[in-house]
Formats: sequence, C-alpha cells, structure tokens
Amino acid sequence: MIVMRYLVALSLCACTVTAFAGANNASGLTRLVDGTQLSETTLTQEVSTSPIEGMRPGTSGLRKKVEVWQEGSYVENFIQSLIDVAKESNGGEMLETVIVAGDGRYFNAEAMQKIFRVLAGNGVQNIWVPKGGIMSTPAVSAAIRQCEGGKAQGGIVLTASHNPGGPGEDFGIKYNEALGQPAGEEFTEALYKRSLELTSFKQVDSADVDLFADVGTTFQLTPTSSVTIMDPFACYIDNLKSCFDFDALRSFAQRSDFSLLFDGMHGAGGPFAKKILVEELGLPETSLLRANPLPDFGKGHPDPNLTYASDLVKKMGLNADGSANDSVDASTIPNLGAANDGDGDRNLVAGKGIFVTPSDSLAIILDNWEAIPHFVKRGGPKGAARSMPSSAALDVVATAKSIPFFVTPTGWKFFGNLMSSKELFDKNDYTPFLCGEESFGTGSDHIREKDGLWAVLAWMSILMKANENIGADQPLIEVKDIVTKHWAKYGRHFYCRYDYEAVESDAANELMKFIRSSFIDGDASSCEADDSGIELIDGVEFSYTDPVDGSQTFKQGLILNFKVASGDPARVVFRLSGTGSAGATIRMYLEQFEKDPLKHNQSAPAMLQSLADRVLRIVNFEEYTGRDSPTVIT
Repeated sequence: MIVMRYLVALSLCACTVTAFAGANNASGLTRLVDGTQLSETTLTQEVSTSPIEGMRPGTSGLRKKVEVWQEGSYVENFIQSLIDVAKESNGGEMLETVIVAGDGRYFNAEAMQKIFRVLAGNGVQNIWVPKGGIMSTPAVSAAIRQCEGGKAQGGIVLTASHNPGGPGEDFGIKYNEALGQPAGEEFTEALYKRSLELTSFKQVDSADVDLFADVGTTFQLTPTSSVTIMDPFACYIDNLKSCFDFDALRSFAQRSDFSLLFDGMHGAGGPFAKKILVEELGLPETSLLRANPLPDFGKGHPDPNLTYASDLVKKMGLNADGSANDSVDASTIPNLGAANDGDGDRNLVAGKGIFVTPSDSLAIILDNWEAIPHFVKRGGPKGAARSMPSSAALDVVATAKSIPFFVTPTGWKFFGNLMSSKELFDKNDYTPFLCGEESFGTGSDHIREKDGLWAVLAWMSILMKANENIGADQPLIEVKDIVTKHWAKYGRHFYCRYDYEAVESDAANELMKFIRSSFIDGDASSCEADDSGIELIDGVEFSYTDPVDGSQTFKQGLILNFKVASGDPARVVFRLSGTGSAGATIRMYLEQFEKDPLKHNQSAPAMLQSLADRVLRIVNFEEYTGRDSPTVIT
C-alpha cells in the first residue's frame, strides 16, 4: 500500500491550506505534484472485534493502566465507539476535521498511529496533529475554537492529566467537542453503550506518520483522508494575547526586583511556558524547572500540589504543609511560583513564603478582575462558578460584587454549559466567566478547559496592577500582601484536602454507604458530642440541576456540616474520585471559616486538625479502610 506525503502551507488561524510540490523522500512515501494524485487507493479494512467491558469515561475521559490500552484492539474499539457517537451527534454526518494531540506520556505516539488509521478508515478528511504529538489540553481547546476559523469539529486528547505515566502507570483518552469543551455526560454515556455492542472497527492499512515532520507536512492516508502536522503554539498564544496585556507584562517581567519560577513537572505545559514566559515575556530560562516533557514525567507524579511539586515548594520558602519556612532567606525566594500538571491544565500558585490554595486563588482573581484585560474590556465578569468541593471563598466575593455564581459537580464539562449558555442554548450570557476547582484548576471563557498558564498570567497581572505605582526604589507588593489583605476583607476559609489513594474499592464503597445511611439518610443530630467543641449539624448529598440544559446529576459528594466552638461554620466533604485508574481514591475535603484576622496566619493543616480528627472518628474511617493517614495532604 502506498501513502502520499506532501508539504502544505498551513496557517493555524487563517483559512487556507495550499499544497505544493517537493522532492521524493527515502521512506517510499509519495506526494502530490501540482495537485495530481500519484498513489493507488488505500485499502480500508473492517476488522471484527468484540465488546470490551469497562470503557465508561469518568469526569475527564477514560483512564486505565497503560497495559490495558496496549492489549489487543483496546484503542481501536474505544476510538470506533467514540467516532460513531461523534457522527451521530453531528446529525449522522462524519466529522471532517479532528485534532489528535497528547501530553507526551508513555504510549502517546503508538496510540496516535492507531487513532489516525481508525479515523481515516471512518472517513475523517482532515486529521491535525501537533509536531511531536505533544500539546497541552488548554491549547487543544483553543485550537478547536480558533484554528482556521474554528474548522475542527472535535479533539481527541491522549492524557491521564495529573496521573503518573510510564510502564505500569496510567494512560487515558478524552474527547473535546466542537466548542473545545470536554464531552458531556450524554456523549460519554452513549460512547460507553456503543462500546458494549461494538462488533467491528474500521481502519486503513497505512505506514506510520512522522510526528516530527515539519509543520505543514501532510500525510495522505487515503485519497480523502490526511494527517497534517500543525503548530501546537500559535492559536493558543494568540488566545492568551487576547486575554492579557503582553506588552505590559513584558515590561513588568523586566523589573530587577521581580522573578518567577515555573515548574512544568516534565509535562506538556513546559514547552508552552517556555514560549510564553521566556520567548514572549522575556523572563530568563532559569525561570523554568522541569520544562521538558518526558514519557514518565521523570518518574514523578505530575500533580501540582504541595507533595509532588516539592522542589518548587521549598524554593518558595514553604514547608511541606504549605506554611512559611522562616529559615529561608527571603531575598532568594522568587516573587511568584507556579506549576503545571501533566497536560498543562492545572496550576499551583505560591508567593514568597505563602501557598495560595486553589479556592483562595479563584476568589482573589475574581476580586481583582480589574487587573485582567479579558474581563475589563467586556465590563467585568458576568458569571462565576466553583466545583462543590471547593471552598466558599468564591461565593463571598461574588455575593459582595453582585456577580451570579454557581456551585457545580466536579468536572470541567459542567462549567462548559454555563460558559456556552448563550452560544449553544441561546440563554443567559454569563461571559466573561471565571471558574475553578479545588483540584488546582482555574480558567475562564477564553477556552472551554481549565488553563494553568492562564492562571499564572492572571496572577502576574494582579501583581503588576498592585505595583503600578511602586517605584524601583520601593519594595514590591507581594503575593502574601494581596492574600492577607483579601482575608482581612472577606475572612479566611481554611481549607485542606486529604487523598487516600488506591483504597480497595469495596471498602471505599462501604465507607460511603455508612456515611450516607448514618448522617445523610439518618439523624445527624444524634451524633454524640465530644470535648472538641465541634458539633455535627446535618448531612446532605450533593446533586445538581444544570441551569442551562436542565440535566440532573446525582450522588456527587457527601457533605457533613459542622459548627466549631467559635460558632463559625465548617464542613467536610467525602467523595470518590473519578480520575484514578486502579482501586478507589477517597477524597476528604475540610473547610472552616475564620473571621478573626489574628488567626489568619495559622497553617491550614494545623487549623483543621481538630476537625479532621473529629470527622474521622465519627465515620469510623480507619475501621472501614485500614488507613490511619492520607497519601497526600494538599
């Protein structure tokens, strides 16, 4: 079988793709010469298969151990099920243009070749893939929305996000729809049902695509289906330039008293950080840590939290629990620290001697929206949202500023409906929109995904605005100054998350059943008091009715509401995570409001320890799970 290869001039944000002749190459591939086709027809095969159990996507795609994906036709079955549903969702017409990109983890390149063949076998005409195959998730969303005027009708993203990669670790695939948003539950459930009835998949018999070919190179897999190498950066950078004042940020970055440290965690966000922070804003390359993507993330865990971004945490003058390490010379600490996860959509933010929780970060960005051109030029945010497990810090700010806000289940797809309320459903327009999750996700309506670098530039912009009248001979207003001022104004929502990873699934489910029967369906007020002074008030199970499309989502977390000795409210949320690939991850979220500024400087883990001890005893946590301590505290 012969595959054609030729070069095109591809403008990612324009509307022209022009072929031109080039030399034959040693690979045996041919090309188009003056528009004349030189190859024979590629063979499309219909391959018999059987349904494979367990292909139900979670909150952000399907994640399994990589060995599961490598076995037999697992990738082909999943992609055939996906493209069947995508076709049905497109009125029965096959998609014309699809982006395929990944975070660079182990098995990324091999899975891509399988996906190209299945897409071509099903008649997808234009398959766009970034050079090297690596592209951050927010960049994929931007490309779907903007490249060639929004020509792409969807994106297949190969990522397990913040989960480890490499042999024995995780691999995943998610689908983003035509507005760049993660596929909704209706789509993912239809995909799952299709996977259970699949009897065959279509593919072409083609040679591998050279993922490292020049941008603009096109590989013709069939007379009507081709793979084109695209620039991974162009549309995303253009998008961010529409959100922020790059000229002003570049000037601020050149201040001799400003420095930034960014940890890419060997994920897909690293090259984007280099392009933006170094090449666009002029920061030195020493501002970057672990900015080169690796298939196993350097044998690390690419989750930007206090545990797994420990090198950055230390360099920011912080202890492992996020409290200030006073032994570190403040003059050696960067003004702003940040980290991305494996696919570049999550973020950690820190200042000199202060860790900013994701919930606080979201609230402070909303309170300082005047520093961000994306909001200013459209008259300020028209809506905001947080995931239910996130703290109520956002609610307080939104209420004070009369901005409509929403509390949704975990999963960015729920924010997507709100952001696209006008665009998709011709309902209320909530844009400009700000949203975030406690799991280190922050974003706005510039795309339909969370965006780690957007959050970094938002904080740079807030610092720049705070220091606009500060001369070179005066000390900079720091992140800590901004955060403590915010707490003094609104009160502090002390917040921690305890993760218990790889808990035996049956034990995790039994724990949740006990909490539900005892404190949600049962009488929470019957819980015996103890000498902690922490009183259990009630328990509820979170469910959600989407205000845009009316869809309902149930069993999204068990909430136990408390009152502490001071009379201030507190709560604990229990939830089983949908982002793991083995066993169950139990997440316990602790939140306690404190209005007294004299107590605001305490570390969150210390402040919340009594609440944690109280609730773990109440729910018999160790008895059910065998765990006497969490895997990670963030």
